[in-house]
Amino acid sequence: MSVRNRYQCVVDEVAEVREQYGRAPSEVRVVAVSKTVGPDEVADAAAGGAVDFGENRPEQLAARADQFPALRWHFIGNIQSRRIPEIVGASVLIHSLYQLRHAEKIDRAAAAAGKVQDVLIEVNVSGEASKSGATPKEAPGLVRAVAALPHVRVCGLMTMAPQGDAARAEAAFRGLATLADEIRATLAPDEAAAFTELSMGMSEDWPCAIACGATIVRIGRAIFSESFEE
Repeated sequence: MSVRNRYQCVVDEVAEVREQYGRAPSEVRVVAVSKTVGPDEVADAAAGGAVDFGENRPEQLAARADQFPALRWHFIGNIQSRRIPEIVGASVLIHSLYQLRHAEKIDRAAAAAGKVQDVLIEVNVSGEASKSGATPKEAPGLVRAVAALPHVRVCGLMTMAPQGDAARAEAAFRGLATLADEIRATLAPDEAAAFTELSMGMSEDWPCAIACGATIVRIGRAIFSESFEE
């Protein structure tokens, strides 16, 4: 099966799950995580209808954005301070912000680029030492601090769920959704109106994430790997 066909299958499956939980088409979008593939696979996915793509390395993000300017590029990797101008220059949405010092540098880079940079705050809901992110206790204060920056817009939260444990993954997703509701209630009206996104769920657990309120699912292997099996 081609990348194009696998992408279309994923979109059809996402639509079925979304409808099962009463979610509207506009409420869930698929970000095709293309970090392990070449430009031919990106082009094939785009031919199948993919518009949103995710990259985790600043240099590849910038190169892909130059090569495919009509597509929407998301940064989903670890933020390196010195690469922030590249990330800001190419990203429609940064998913992995969890340090105020990075937010302040994003603000300056966005000002220089003449834009307001959309970001998500990454939260380590599960508490795993191997995962990055603010703690659930830190997240509300961080959201408010970042939202105060003039060239950064906080659009919601992101998390990485524990792998290989469906119950813990569901707990992480539900925890993020609850945290988002609590934070939204504390924001000013314009900030709350922008704070709508929950980026959670990947190839092995996205149906559960949609059930728990995900608005963005980040899917790579199910689209780009011939050997992926659910």
